[in-house]
Amino acid sequence: MILTRWLTQIGKYFLMVKEVFRKPTKAAVMRGLILKEIDDLIIGSLGIVAFISFFVGGVVAIQTALNLTNPLIPKYLIGFATRQSVILEFAPTFISIIMAGKVGSFITSSIGTMRVTEQIDALEVMGVNSLNYLVFPKIIALLFYPFVIMLSMFLGILGGWMAGVYGGFTSSAEFISGIQTEFIPFHITYAFIKTFVFAIILATIPSFHGFYMKGGALEVGKASTTSFVWTSVMIILANYVLTQLLLSK
Repeated sequence: MILTRWLTQIGKYFLMVKEVFRKPTKAAVMRGLILKEIDDLIIGSLGIVAFISFFVGGVVAIQTALNLTNPLIPKYLIGFATRQSVILEFAPTFISIIMAGKVGSFITSSIGTMRVTEQIDALEVMGVNSLNYLVFPKIIALLFYPFVIMLSMFLGILGGWMAGVYGGFTSSAEFISGIQTEFIPFHITYAFIKTFVFAIILATIPSFHGFYMKGGALEVGKASTTSFVWTSVMIILANYVLTQLLLSK
C-alpha cells in the first residue's frame, strides 16, 4: 500500500515536470516573474549563506588545527583540509540542505497558499497553464544557484584562512600553500554538477508539495515540513549517487 502510494506520487511528480514546459506563459509576463523569483530565492538567500559559510569554514580550520597534535605533521594541511571540506561537501551539499529549509519552505508555502485561496483555480479558469506560470520561473531562477555556491566556497575558505591565521594556528603562507597543494580542477566541476542537480530538486519538489496540497492553512504548514524532509532526502541521495558516479575510480 505504501509502495503504491509512493509510486503514484513519483509518477505525479514527473507528469508535473512535463506539464511545466507545456503551453508557456507570454514572454513579457514570464520575464517579470523570473526576476521576482531571482530576487526572492537567490538574492534573498545570500546573507544567510554568506554568514554560515564564513563561520563554518573557520570552524573546519580550527578543528583541523586542534587535531594536528603531532609536530611532524605540516601546518599546510589545515588549508588543504579546509579547501577539500568546503569545495567537495560543505558548500554544495550542506548549503543546499539549508536552502531546502529556507527556499523550499518558502516555495511550498507560497504555492500552497495560492491553492488554499483558490488563486490557482482562477489561473486555470483564465486558461493559464498554472504550473508553467508558478514553477517555471522558480526553475529558471534557481539555475543561478551555482553563483550562491561559488560565494559559499570563497567565503568558507576565507573564513578558514582568517581563523587559522588570526587564531595563531598557522601562517598565511602555509595556509595558502595547503589550498594549492594537490588541487584537482575536476573537483570544482564535480561540485557544480551537484549544485545544478540540487537546484532542480530545490525548485521542483517543494513546488510539487505546494501545488498538490489539499486542505486549509494548517495543511500549508504540514506541506512545508514534508517538502523540507523530502527535498533533503533527495539531495542526500543525489549526492551519494553523483559522488559514486563522478569520483569513484
